[in-house]
Amino acid sequence: MGVKLGDLVIKKEISFEELSNKKIAIDAPNMIYQFLTSIRQPDGTPLMDSKGNITSHLQGILTRLTNLMSRNIQLCVCFDGKPPLSKIRETESREYRKEIAAEKLKKALEEEDISSVYKYSKQVVRLTKEVSNESKELINYLGIPTIQAPSESDAQIAFMCEKGDVWACASSDMDVLIYGAPRLVTNLTVSQRKKLPSGSTISINPELIELEKVLRNLEINQDQLLALAILVGTDYNKLGVKGIGPKTALKLVKQFKNFDKIFKEVEADFNWKEVYAVFKSMPIMKNYQLKWQAPDEEKIIKLLVDKHDFSEDRVKKTLEKLNNSKSKQSQKGLGDFINV
Repeated sequence: MGVKLGDLVIKKEISFEELSNKKIAIDAPNMIYQFLTSIRQPDGTPLMDSKGNITSHLQGILTRLTNLMSRNIQLCVCFDGKPPLSKIRETESREYRKEIAAEKLKKALEEEDISSVYKYSKQVVRLTKEVSNESKELINYLGIPTIQAPSESDAQIAFMCEKGDVWACASSDMDVLIYGAPRLVTNLTVSQRKKLPSGSTISINPELIELEKVLRNLEINQDQLLALAILVGTDYNKLGVKGIGPKTALKLVKQFKNFDKIFKEVEADFNWKEVYAVFKSMPIMKNYQLKWQAPDEEKIIKLLVDKHDFSEDRVKKTLEKLNNSKSKQSQKGLGDFINV
């Protein structure tokens, strides 16, 4: 879900050329969920192999990550660990909503209501352990380093960015800013073309958000940004304070310097200090290693073609295109990725 900061955040369109030679840490759950919901068949159902296994996430990783690699962007991908207790409660609530959507999907399928099938099939998407593990497997085979966070992946990549081991974080959520990431790149792993209801398409380009500029523009500090986020709602207090949107929240954090006064003023029906503490004390791993390697074509073929019925010709062409793009770059080749 993520924190919704609306129009408060200054965004700047950035080209792929400007991202060349940059190290970028991707929030894996956020990216994989995007693939599962967007890479689908015309009726809205996900891509599947002959055995009924969902493959939308593998298709997204193969096409979009290799595309970014071919643009000389050095990627690393971070996966979630154990969620905080408060998020487990929210996860249980989401699961209940998915069960309701599943019943509606079943009815839509029986009635051959294609528009409803498309709508509800997205609402029942689950990021399962199997999907996560296979995603990590393919990412590693592509030579991209993966990091296993002890808890929330967005907190981990924010730490890595703040430390300077990566230039920016990539996610569609603003949470990394709340955790203190200096830079956030959005729209990095989405399709570069979006089809509109009219049938026409528009270009989707990456956007850069810089925390320092956001704070300076809003005239607040990092702690006030966190208080603002809690007011509008986070993964640990989903609804936030009833009737409080981003602009009102901004006025409140600037008006009251004491956070106790803010949440007393708005009569918050939750313990804001608990949510604040979750963000402030999120576990992160400090001894991670980033090591880039050449893609392992044999293992990629075995996973995608042999196990999941991908076209061998298309997979090989994708890898060949990646190889050719790398050979044209000033680097010596696929095997000479910089190690940290």
